[in-house]
Amino acid sequence: MTSSFDHLSDSSLLRLYEGIRQQVEADRALGGRYRLVGKATEQRAKGLQAELALRGVKFTPIIWP
Repeated sequence: MTSSFDHLSDSSLLRLYEGIRQQVEADRALGGRYRLVGKATEQRAKGLQAELALRGVKFTPIIWP
C-alpha cells in the first residue's frame, strides 16, 4: 500500500509536521479561546508522525491539549 506521503522528502514531511505542532502551541498560548486546529488536523498530524517514525526521522511529538 502506498502512502499519500511517498512523494515528499523527509525534510518536507518534517516541515509539515512542525507547522501543525506550532499551530497546536499557538492554540495553547491563546488559552483555548480560539481554535486553530481541529480533529482533521490531528488526524493529519498522526499520519505524518507515523510516516516520520517509519522513515526513522527524529521529531518533537505534538502534545495535544
